[in-house]
Amino acid sequence: MNSPEILQAALAAVDQAACDGSISATAVENIRAWLTEPRYGKYREELICHITDGKWQALDDAFWTIIPFGTGGRRGRMYPIGSNAINDRTIGESAQGLANYVRHYTNRTSGLSCAIAYDTRHRSRHFTELCAGIMVAAGFKVYLLDDYRATPQLSFAVRHKQCDCGIMVTASHNPPSDNAVKVYWSSGAQVLPPHDQAIIDRVMSCQEIIAVPFAEALADGRVEVVTDEIDQAYFEAASACAFEGPRDARILYTPLHGVGSAAVVPLLKRDGFQQVVIYEPHREPSGDFPNVPGHVSNPENKAVFDEPIKMAQEQNFDLILATDPDCDRIGCAAPIGMDRSGPWTTFTGNEIGSILTEFVLSQRSKEGTLSADHYIVKTLVTTELTRRIAESYGVRCEGDLLVGFKHIASVIDREGPDHFVFGTEESHGYLVGQYCRDKDGAVASMLMSELAADLKQKNQSMHQYLGQLYQKHGCHREELINLVMEGSEGMAAIKRLMQAFRDNPPESLAGIPVSQIRDYQANTVTDTKTDAQSTLVGPTGNLVIMDLEQEGNYVAVRPSGTEPKIKLYVFTRLTPAESKPLEKASEVLGLRMQELERDVREYAARNA
Repeated sequence: MNSPEILQAALAAVDQAACDGSISATAVENIRAWLTEPRYGKYREELICHITDGKWQALDDAFWTIIPFGTGGRRGRMYPIGSNAINDRTIGESAQGLANYVRHYTNRTSGLSCAIAYDTRHRSRHFTELCAGIMVAAGFKVYLLDDYRATPQLSFAVRHKQCDCGIMVTASHNPPSDNAVKVYWSSGAQVLPPHDQAIIDRVMSCQEIIAVPFAEALADGRVEVVTDEIDQAYFEAASACAFEGPRDARILYTPLHGVGSAAVVPLLKRDGFQQVVIYEPHREPSGDFPNVPGHVSNPENKAVFDEPIKMAQEQNFDLILATDPDCDRIGCAAPIGMDRSGPWTTFTGNEIGSILTEFVLSQRSKEGTLSADHYIVKTLVTTELTRRIAESYGVRCEGDLLVGFKHIASVIDREGPDHFVFGTEESHGYLVGQYCRDKDGAVASMLMSELAADLKQKNQSMHQYLGQLYQKHGCHREELINLVMEGSEGMAAIKRLMQAFRDNPPESLAGIPVSQIRDYQANTVTDTKTDAQSTLVGPTGNLVIMDLEQEGNYVAVRPSGTEPKIKLYVFTRLTPAESKPLEKASEVLGLRMQELERDVREYAARNA
């Protein structure tokens, strides 16, 4: 299969497929590298079989680009070969590149350590053993969480064991076909500049992947299982974030076939909640996610709550909680009123963030532990309601951040953890406390449960609680629109659309004129009436925000860092005076949101 004649025939077939339009030019370039370069030698036979069988669509999908590091690491569809797939080579490159950079940065070849954990996805344990073997071969001691464990527990483990880095094998809420690695720095946060680009450079230039057999490393102690140690220390640290108050709430919890049962349930019980029930159809750890709609375990998806809500209505529950497969994000649903057998509805990530911001700040205020030095953190695409809540308590909000919880973590370390109160992002990620540097679905579940119990004692629903925030700070409504654009053509469409928003933005949306364009890539603010530009002070990244003339109404646009899609974040608001009665205000914003969504979709269709 590796004879020169067979190889030349394969190369010729690839060139002919390109001439026939069966495969893209970039795929040809990457396939030729995998056929001819020694570092890809072990994959050559299977690649030639694909070529011989004429599997051009599969080859184009697997090779049209090189799978990148995004906001959440290196993530994508699993396939045994391909530069644009998750497989032994791309995962191995990721671990080898990380090891090479840490050795270079620390200027050490010994005394290094790395924590590794994994979720319930297909091949997660296999990729974990591969990564462990590579890190050991590079001179690292590996501390392994050798069971399904949550991403925040990995972040905690990096800090607790004072590791130089960490690896979490998970693709979060992606479909069953996907897997990934998230790479962590010694702080317990996902890697930030300049480390991220430096690691990418080493990943892309990686030639040889050297690994020690996992069983050998485990037997001689270079891989140490620390699951019980980390569990105990994590639960002690996480439960210290609890607030005093009632615990009489019936909680229905679904792990959505992920790792969350090992984190959420023990933490809630430790916090005094005795009425916690796991939703049985979602209990089984499974990479197929068999019993959730579309087999996608995403707590942002309202449909995952449909069946649990029926059970909650029948059995008198107060709150439903769901965590994604690696348990760093939550979703929740609650009865609209006080009748638990009546209508229920879910909360958006921005609504949960606002509710928790108010709850945490109110509890800290009651304790007398807030000052002007304290702060909360959010991203640029997270609701401004959280800022307004913080300011009402005399607490500042650090919110000029790009998407990704690693940026929230960086602010915690920059501003100091002692005055950090709460971190929130619209994609259902939340953190309180100093114990880790990533969002934590278990601790967020604990806080939501504490609030549910407190509101139950006061005979108030969680939706009524949110309504009070709207009456005080103005009615807010936000929505995320995902435009999926797959493959090489999709990537080109994403680039065209981002450029269109910069160069030729819509004049108005929902009948409201666009007043200015904030371009975080060029760091400019452009007045749409005069075309005058000024410098935008803030982070640099591929994000465009279109501000409308009506204050508090704007649309943010960015390409996803982990999936083939462009994301449009739509924000609307009425002032407190305009928000009474609340039902009318909600109706006004609902109609405005429909018009905004219609207009941005039409614009995207014309310009992609």
